[in-house]
Amino acid sequence: MSRYRPRTLALELAMTAAALCVAFPVYVLVNLALRPASDTSSPLTPTSSPTLDNFRQAWEQGALGGALANSLLVTACSVAVVLAVSALAAYPLARVTARWSRGTYLVVLLGLVLPFQLGALPLYQTMRDLGLLGTPWALVLYYAGLQVPFTVFLYTGFLRALPRDFEDAALLDGCTPLKGFRYVVLPMLKPVTVTALVLNTVAVWNDFFTPLLYLSGSGQQTMSVAIAGFVGQYVTDWNLVFAALVISVLPVLAVYFALQRSIINGFAGGLRG
Repeated sequence: MSRYRPRTLALELAMTAAALCVAFPVYVLVNLALRPASDTSSPLTPTSSPTLDNFRQAWEQGALGGALANSLLVTACSVAVVLAVSALAAYPLARVTARWSRGTYLVVLLGLVLPFQLGALPLYQTMRDLGLLGTPWALVLYYAGLQVPFTVFLYTGFLRALPRDFEDAALLDGCTPLKGFRYVVLPMLKPVTVTALVLNTVAVWNDFFTPLLYLSGSGQQTMSVAIAGFVGQYVTDWNLVFAALVISVLPVLAVYFALQRSIINGFAGGLRG
């Protein structure tokens, strides 16, 4: 029977402190989002008269309905394209041992080294020539190219650690390489797929610079740009800002709770692997 030791107490105290550090900004966010504009007390003081009117005003004044729809569209399409392209590209890069495979892999990894600011101007001109400026599809195309190198890196490293026995057996039974990947390899990629899904979703959803650049001057905007619109040069209604932030966080939380079991199992499977 295990005994309660000082080391266990220290670990519990450290975990409690970490939980408080995470919970503190969430408390301030929700507290100020529910606070009326007339309340000028400290952000740490619990709101005595909470109100939901801030959410209504933020939704109407910031046109958050269209911004939320654009963010959902861009994030879903971008992540789907990134996962599909990266998984299919990483499979031959991890399994083929020819010299061209290693060279191609190193070229893909250059996307991790080169700063995206170097391509901001030529990419903007390319989007303009394609007639995509001011549309969410410009963002989908941009994120698909930006996130693929990192996701290919994740998939390739995971695939190299997987045994080839099941694939070889499938090929001997008459499966084509594509069918072997679809029915044998892809189910085994669930842990790294969940990891890539979470990382790419957070990166795309929270990006501010790219939507501001490609959607500037149009009626389209994403949640991050719409929230920034509440911050003025002389006057800023922080209660509406925090209410809009809560609205922006809710879809991500909803997806997380809906896929919580798969996400936890995916991370746990990756750790066991």
